[in-house]
Amino acid sequence: MNKDRRILLSGASLATAQEVRQGALLIKGERIEKIWKVNDNGAVDYNGTSISQEALTTKILEDYPDTEVLDVKGNVLMAGGIDAHVHFREPGMTQKADMNSESKAALLGGITSFIDMPNNNPPATSLDRIKEKCRLAEGRCYANWGFHIGADNENAEDISRWTEEDKSMFAGVKVFMGSSTGNMLVDKGNTLEELFSLKDARVLIHSEDESIIKANLEKAKEMFGEDIPMRAHEYIRSRQACIRSTIKALEMAIKYGTKLHICHVTTAEEVEMIRTAKKYNPEITAETSANYLWFCDEDYERLGSKVKCNPAIKKASDRAALRQALKEGVIDTIGSDHAPHLAGEKNRPYLTCPSGMPSIQQELSVLLTIADEEEIPLNVIASAMSEKIASMFGIKGRGALKEGNAADILVIDIDKEFTVGESDMGAAGAAYKCGWTPYEGARLKGMATDVFLNGKHVVADGQLIEDKPLGKPLFFMA
Repeated sequence: MNKDRRILLSGASLATAQEVRQGALLIKGERIEKIWKVNDNGAVDYNGTSISQEALTTKILEDYPDTEVLDVKGNVLMAGGIDAHVHFREPGMTQKADMNSESKAALLGGITSFIDMPNNNPPATSLDRIKEKCRLAEGRCYANWGFHIGADNENAEDISRWTEEDKSMFAGVKVFMGSSTGNMLVDKGNTLEELFSLKDARVLIHSEDESIIKANLEKAKEMFGEDIPMRAHEYIRSRQACIRSTIKALEMAIKYGTKLHICHVTTAEEVEMIRTAKKYNPEITAETSANYLWFCDEDYERLGSKVKCNPAIKKASDRAALRQALKEGVIDTIGSDHAPHLAGEKNRPYLTCPSGMPSIQQELSVLLTIADEEEIPLNVIASAMSEKIASMFGIKGRGALKEGNAADILVIDIDKEFTVGESDMGAAGAAYKCGWTPYEGARLKGMATDVFLNGKHVVADGQLIEDKPLGKPLFFMA
C-alpha cells in the first residue's frame, strides 16, 4: 500500500465514546492523519481559521490535492469493532471454524479486530501455545488478531511470571469458573486466590457455579431421562449458578483489587451486584453479548438448540435489565462469544448437543437495532464495541477515531434495514464456515456498509472488495 496515499471521508457524523459530531476524517496510508469536527456554531476550525462545513472539503483538497474523496452522505463514522470474546476454534476444531473463515465474517460485520479465547485443542495455557496461535494467524486473518491466555488448576504461578516477562503477547487471563468447551474448569480455591491476586493482568471469568449445574443436571435426568428438552437448559445452567459464582468473583476482586472482567453477564441480579461492586473496585468491568440482548427464554421454543449456549439465555426481564445496564454504562463492553458448531452437532439430543452459536457477523447490527429501539446513544455503542475494549486491554493505537491511530474505520448507515439471509459473502448474510446462524430471518436496522482496515478500503456497500487477509497482530500494554 502507498504510505502517502490519502483518502478523505467527508460529510460524516463521527461517533466516539464522548460525542457524535459532524465532520470529516483524512486517512494517510495506514493511519488517521487529520480529523475535523463541526463546532457548536456550525463552523470548523481549520489550522486556526474558522470556515464553514460546506467549504471544508474544498479547503482540504487545496492542501492535499491528490486525495481520494469518499462522501459518506451523512452516515456515521465509528472506530472498527474490537471483539474481545471469540472462539474461532483453531487449533483443534477447524472442521467447525478457523481464523481465516471467521475473521472474514467478522470483517463483513464491522469487526476489524478480534481476541480469541484459549479453550482450543490443545488449550492455550502457555506462552508457547500463544506463540503457536500467532503463527497460525499470521497472513491468514482478515481482521487484526490477538489472544487471551487460559488458566487451569496448575499454571497460576507461570501466568504470574509471564505477565511480568511479556505482557504484550496476550490480552487477558481467562478463568473458567464453570465448565465449558475445552475442559478448562478452575475449581481449586488456592489457584483462584493466586489468579485474582495478579496485579498486571486483566482476569476474565466465565462465571457459573459447577456444583449447582451438576445438581440441576441430575435432577433433569431424573425428570426426563435421556430426553431432556432444550428448554430445560435455562434451569440446568440456572441463574443461581451465575449469581453464586459472580458473588464469589466480586468478593475476591474487591479483596485483591483485581482487574476483573466478568464475561457474558446474563441476569438482572448480576447487573445490580456489579453496579455496587464497582464502587469498591473501579477496575471491575462487565461484558454481555448481543445474544443476551436479543434473545430470551421464549426463543427456546422457536430455535431450540440453536440458542443453547453457556451461560444460558435467561428471561425477557433479564434482557431488559441488560439493555438498561448497557445504556447506563454498568455493562462496559460487548463481546459476541462467537462459538460455532456444525449444524449436525447442534441437531443432537440435549446431552450431546454442544453449547454455543455463531454470531460475530451480526452483533454490530443487532446492537444498532437495539440502540434504535431503546434510544441508546451511538457514543455508548462506540465505547462498548471498541474504545473501552482498547483501553481495558491496552491495545496500542487502535479502537478510537484519533489522529495517529490505525485507520480501522466503519461507515455505518444507521437506517439501513435488512433481513439476515443464508450463507453468503455479503454483510447481510452469514459467512461462517459452519453455514448457519440463529439470527437467520431476523430483521435488523443498521449496517457497516463500508469498512477500512489499516487504511485499506476492504468492504464497500456491504460486500468484500479486498479478498485478501490483511489483518495485523495486536499488541497489548499492561
